[in-house]
Amino acid sequence: MTAVDGGGRLVVDGLEKQYELDGKAIPVVKGVTFTIEPGMFYSLLGPSGCGKTTTLRCVAGLENSNGGSISLDGRVLSTGTAHVSPDKRDVGMVFQNYAIWPHMSVLANAVFPLQVSRGKLPKKEATKRAMEALEIVQLDEFAHRPATALSGGQQQRLALARALVHRPRLLLLDEPLSNLDAKLRDTMRNELRSLQQRLGITALYVTHDQSEALSMSDRVAVMNQGRIVQEATPRDLYFKPVDRFVADFVGRVNMISAVVRGRSADGDALVEAFGTRFITPCPSEVGTGQEVTITFRPESVRWHDSAPDLPNVVPARVVRVEFLGEIVEYEVEVLSGQTVVGTLVARGAPLNSPSSGSQIFIELAPHSCRVLAA
Repeated sequence: MTAVDGGGRLVVDGLEKQYELDGKAIPVVKGVTFTIEPGMFYSLLGPSGCGKTTTLRCVAGLENSNGGSISLDGRVLSTGTAHVSPDKRDVGMVFQNYAIWPHMSVLANAVFPLQVSRGKLPKKEATKRAMEALEIVQLDEFAHRPATALSGGQQQRLALARALVHRPRLLLLDEPLSNLDAKLRDTMRNELRSLQQRLGITALYVTHDQSEALSMSDRVAVMNQGRIVQEATPRDLYFKPVDRFVADFVGRVNMISAVVRGRSADGDALVEAFGTRFITPCPSEVGTGQEVTITFRPESVRWHDSAPDLPNVVPARVVRVEFLGEIVEYEVEVLSGQTVVGTLVARGAPLNSPSSGSQIFIELAPHSCRVLAA
């Protein structure tokens, strides 16, 4: 079965959505713009209430936008005043709670969308398509089992099969893994991404879980307070955040207040923090004397028993070591003489980590640091 016959390019331009509350208009989505190319896995990532699910529901046609436009393969689905009904948008949707019909069999759940659609298929053809969809998600052998007899992961796959049975050009997924336990969530994450790539279907995924977004997506848009604040590849989003919100929301991060004191010959900034000069890449528009924030990830911190002849090295004392299985996280106090001038969090391999109470030297590799304007 091929889910799509080519296409699947979604363009959302200046999307606006507001709700009425006590006679007042409350904006929820504020001028959101993005494009998803055919076959791309694109995620909207952000905290609860940031507008990501409302954006998804506007694309699905479950909410009518108040402004902007939504188009799929050049066909306009929505403007501020005109909206194509959900059943005519050629999209499939997987909901957070799966929305499985408990009184139906697995096959009946998969067939149901074809029975209620306007282009209703003959029973034989509908059953054939449903079985193809179940085969894709490896549930064909359970076709006649009651839907309630499926495990959580199997129910998630059934919801996916039901979304694919129409062979849509666009697949919408609203936090479909949030109800699964941690281990099953990891498994289903890999299965879902593999399936999307195999079918070549365009996918728009909504989540508040940064690990899901980073591991599954071709591109990620971080939303905050109804707006997209950064759109990038997962790697650039993680290592090159544009502001403190993105840096803090997408994984663990250290943030140091600093002041720019000058520029090196190759254009890097010389910044002062913890009473020490650091070298770090820095946007050209940031000037000398400006207050900034240096951000860097805990796993980019290196430690040494003795002071190496390298830039960005400070003495420190380990105050906490936490074993997390595949990694060890440790907290250090940065020292100036015997005075504590700051704290940092670092992560490293379990077989090579300092012990609590030890005196060490912390190295922040210049390329791993990022300067953000205060």
